[in-house]
Amino acid sequence: MTEPIVVGVDARDPVSAVVDFAFDLARRRGARLHAVHAWQLPSAAEQWMPYAVPEEDRGAWEDQEVQLLSDALRPWREKYPQVDVYEDVRLQSPSAALVHASASAGLLVVGRAGRSLGSTLRAVLEHAECPVTVVPR
Repeated sequence: MTEPIVVGVDARDPVSAVVDFAFDLARRRGARLHAVHAWQLPSAAEQWMPYAVPEEDRGAWEDQEVQLLSDALRPWREKYPQVDVYEDVRLQSPSAALVHASASAGLLVVGRAGRSLGSTLRAVLEHAECPVTVVPR
């Protein structure tokens, strides 16, 4: 079986070129697509640190993020119905979430904004455990 393709998705602002590239590649390879969306606690919640954020608040925020990712991927799920997609929402930094997901992937697809590598992309390129494809926005 073909190893999954992991794609990093900002559910608040999905980059069409990146997501379309990953879906199309998964379709052509017959691979499962693992869509990773990382999120952080709202800045107001950080005031409570190092105290624990109430579980019900964290759960409600996480439910919102899950729905955001599902909504963001809907157009591609409709365009590529044959692609099996696993939606993965993680309370982590984007770089940590993507590096973690790369451990079981055949390929990691990420986007690049601008001409320089940002800190997230740099960390992914240095620590990913599979090949990485960088798609310009």
